[in-house]
Amino acid sequence: MAAIKPFADDAFKGYAITDTTNWTDFTVMGYKPKPFTEDDVEVAITHCGVCGSDVHTITAGWGAITPPLVVGHEIVGIATRVGQNVTEIKLGDRVGVGAQIASCFTCKACKNHNENYCPNMIDTYGGEYPDGTKTMGGYSLAIRANKLFAFHIPDGLASEDAASMLCAGLTVYSPLVRNGCGPGKKVAVAGIGGLGHYAIIFAHALGAEVTAFSHSPNKKDDVLKMGADKFVISSEKGFEQQFQREFDIIICALNVSEGFPIGQYLTMLDVEGIFVMVGLPEGNLPALTAFNLLPNGCRLSGSHLGNHEEMITMLQLAADKGLKPWVEKMPMKDAGKAVQAVKDGKVRYRIVLEQDLEL
Repeated sequence: MAAIKPFADDAFKGYAITDTTNWTDFTVMGYKPKPFTEDDVEVAITHCGVCGSDVHTITAGWGAITPPLVVGHEIVGIATRVGQNVTEIKLGDRVGVGAQIASCFTCKACKNHNENYCPNMIDTYGGEYPDGTKTMGGYSLAIRANKLFAFHIPDGLASEDAASMLCAGLTVYSPLVRNGCGPGKKVAVAGIGGLGHYAIIFAHALGAEVTAFSHSPNKKDDVLKMGADKFVISSEKGFEQQFQREFDIIICALNVSEGFPIGQYLTMLDVEGIFVMVGLPEGNLPALTAFNLLPNGCRLSGSHLGNHEEMITMLQLAADKGLKPWVEKMPMKDAGKAVQAVKDGKVRYRIVLEQDLEL
């Protein structure tokens, strides 16, 4: 094994977007990393998943950005530098970094292990540290992350499989476990893209009965292989009728529009069941009335990433059970092709970029 060397500050570079009107055109550029501290882990990146968030960001769908920007927040690599205050990771370990790279560590949310809801959280890319350093993501050579947001990848879990779990996987795993997913529970998953495919995989692994809802009949074989017990074509009239008050949890992985039949979905929840939106559409949510919520006392919720402990237990569950996401690998130089495929909805079900940059 080659000697592990830390990165000099002037060695950081990545595939950057310089213009949101040409969002498939990535340019290799250098940038300033955060100063390394004894609470940090530096990671030489080997893999980075392509997330829908990357596309929403580089197309300015979620709002204006300030280029140049390196995106990517499903990062796996090798620890090349480990601060003295870091206990969970050692030099040479495989390490994952997800969509959050820092928090304030002092607010009520942080102290209650809800750092993913810190009002001053810092995103892995497109964020800013208190010293003014801009955060750059994982379509790059290396990254530095606070120890709370750097995770040891268990043996038995391939790097290309772990990568997309670090955002997409955690995004559905957290609301599943926080809402009691397990044996005896019934979970519905609406929308079978990258997030939905993970919701099926993890709900099944946690022991729940899983029903998948999709408007694409040609995904039936896929979802049954992922672990779903039932498949329902949601574009058919009255699709919800056979499932009245059936589910404890509905994970909605769709970018729901104003025409989405949310009222029909809510009728499928058991008393005090919960509908969790994990997709983040660019437009308005569908209209609701109070009478959509009253008959079964159902709850409507969002969810943002997950906390440190949830990430660790998710990765270990995946390793212990040999869970395999459906992943297509591409060289990092093909990031433009990858984001276009995500934008066009042509991915089944995640793309992971493999490192091809050199010092």
